[in-house]
Amino acid sequence: MKFLKKLTLSLTLIIFLVSYNTPVFSQTINEADTEICETLKYALINSLRDPVDKAISEIYKDDEEAPEGLIWASYDTEILKIKQLSGVGGAYEITLKVQPYYRAHITYGEDIIVVSADGKLIDYEHLKTYPRVDFN
Repeated sequence: MKFLKKLTLSLTLIIFLVSYNTPVFSQTINEADTEICETLKYALINSLRDPVDKAISEIYKDDEEAPEGLIWASYDTEILKIKQLSGVGGAYEITLKVQPYYRAHITYGEDIIVVSADGKLIDYEHLKTYPRVDFN
């Protein structure tokens, strides 16, 4: 009887260990029209919309030629650099190249905008202004 209890306990333990260490295969579900890397890129850029909007307002506030209501698109924004400031999962600094536009996507400028991953504007630099196009 003792032997049977030991055998049952041993078999239970083996079954537990085998089932516990079995790798689980899962796949990330992507419900977007793009590959997962592109989807993550757009999600990151869109999460930084407020500080980018603030930078664009600052950059063009004294430009008398700038069209009213300059906007920008995440799909037209390039991530130039993601700098890890502290350990994994810590603070990150993201450098973006943004092309503000007006009307039907008429590009007005190119800017470098640096933001923190928690949504704070760190720095910005205006690179280029394109000639304004009027359709009067």
